Amino acid sequence: MIKVGQINHLEVVKQTEFGLFLNAGEYGSALLPKRFVPEGTEVGQSIDAFLYFDSDNQLVATTETPIAQVGEWGLMTIQGVNSIGAFASWGIKEKDLLIPFSEQRGRLREGQEILIYVYTDKASGRIVGTTKFNKLMDQTPANYEINQSVDLLIAERSDLGYKAIVEGAHWGMIFTSDVFGKLFVGKRLKGYIKAIREDGKIDLSLQKIGVAKMDDLSSKILELLEKKGGFLPLNDKSSPEAIFSAFRTSKGTYKKTIGGLYKQGKLVIEKEGIRLVENNESND
Repeated sequence: MIKVGQINHLEVVKQTEFGLFLNAGEYGSALLPKRFVPEGTEVGQSIDAFLYFDSDNQLVATTETPIAQVGEWGLMTIQGVNSIGAFASWGIKEKDLLIPFSEQRGRLREGQEILIYVYTDKASGRIVGTTKFNKLMDQTPANYEINQSVDLLIAERSDLGYKAIVEGAHWGMIFTSDVFGKLFVGKRLKGYIKAIREDGKIDLSLQKIGVAKMDDLSSKILELLEKKGGFLPLNDKSSPEAIFSAFRTSKGTYKKTIGGLYKQGKLVIEKEGIRLVENNESND
């Protein structure tokens, strides 16, 4: 089934001096302009191409990859605003994405970088964007478990921390006290359910909480030590950035974890890093 607003695998049915025509199923054919044709492509072959409607409502193909396809979120820059809405650059040179005024949570301005959801307007058939995410969220109560691993999309920053979309379906909050590493709007990452409040609001963590957090990190440290020949140049004096880069955890959690492993006799903490204790050493 052909999906406009998404990348499709399409057969080349005709070659002309100005490009290729691709079989677009129920839509007939779509022109892939010559400048986007991969070298050596011939009739009968199939290629991956993104389909969209141009300003004349003609179906067009491109081998460019959009920032976000229909049904996806993407961080985009507003290129201009006119009487019908704002237009964002979404990775297609010949076509900016319209965000109608009715789909703007707040008035957008030229040069602004913002997270946008791409969808097909049922009334007009046009591919447009929206910043009104509440209508996209699942309105049924969230059914997550504490410490459950979830996919997160950072949607906006607030005085409390970062608001994130959980599993593409629910709102969650990463409070400032739980933030470590670099977060920014549009970033996708793994997180964990920290709490679900009585009012249904979801608190998030970037690492497991409680004993599970420590146990999980202990396993990761020991595994990496094994892979690296028994030594890592990371100790309790290392920078938070270096620790986060290696284990995606805070320096405080890392220090507590290697301290615990030291007390268990599984590693030693040296001036330059940590070293795995061999089994025969620990048995002496």
